[in-house]
Amino acid sequence: MESPSTFSNTSAHDITDLCLLAGKIMLQSGAETYRVEDTMSRMAAALGFPGAHSYVTPTVIMFTTSRTEPVKLFRIAERTTDLQKVSEVNDISRRLSERQLTMAEARERLGQVDDAAHAYPAWMQIAAAAVTGACFTVMFKGSLWDALPALFVSGLGFAVAGYLHRLVQIRFFAEFTASFLIGLSAFFSVKYGIGREMDKIIIGSVMPLVPGLLITNAVRDLMAGHLVSGLSKGADAFLTAFAIGTGIGLVLSIL
Repeated sequence: MESPSTFSNTSAHDITDLCLLAGKIMLQSGAETYRVEDTMSRMAAALGFPGAHSYVTPTVIMFTTSRTEPVKLFRIAERTTDLQKVSEVNDISRRLSERQLTMAEARERLGQVDDAAHAYPAWMQIAAAAVTGACFTVMFKGSLWDALPALFVSGLGFAVAGYLHRLVQIRFFAEFTASFLIGLSAFFSVKYGIGREMDKIIIGSVMPLVPGLLITNAVRDLMAGHLVSGLSKGADAFLTAFAIGTGIGLVLSIL
């Protein structure tokens, strides 16, 4: 086990890279901005740099170990939701602070976390979205006759959104198209007697597309005083909600 003096002799460049790796994993996995900054600062303090500074937004991480060291920047291009990675990085940070891990061991474990693929297969995600849509339909006082078409409609909408997002890389377009198909499918399911109440089917089916984690993180960042991150995440969530509403509204206006 490394001693505090060994940590202090570690180059600031290596410590900055380690903290940036931890911050990158957390931010890409859906962690709140304040949690990313706190984790990076704790890791730097455990490695002998208690005066480290960081500035994190949803797309950029800037970090330096002291006021005299140059600032290093890391650009975040893709963000997903993987709370298991967030939990694992938190655990590594905690063990590093308690001297249960060396810096080399922490770097190795962070590399393993970064390379890990925790995402469920696409078919399982679609199946989960379908069941979620059916359950929300019943929760919003829809009948079992409405839950049956919602099972198909929500799965279709989630599958289309995921496919278009990988194809076009424009979230607004993917969610708008998916919600449009959801509204269209709900309309025809009621028209041909498969469902009874179109509004209940639509409400339940769009729930898998709603950015719940993004809204939660935006509120928590605002409460923690991170106004830039909170407002940007809130704007991102608003655009997603606007895309969903526009797609459904277009169906209701033309049919």
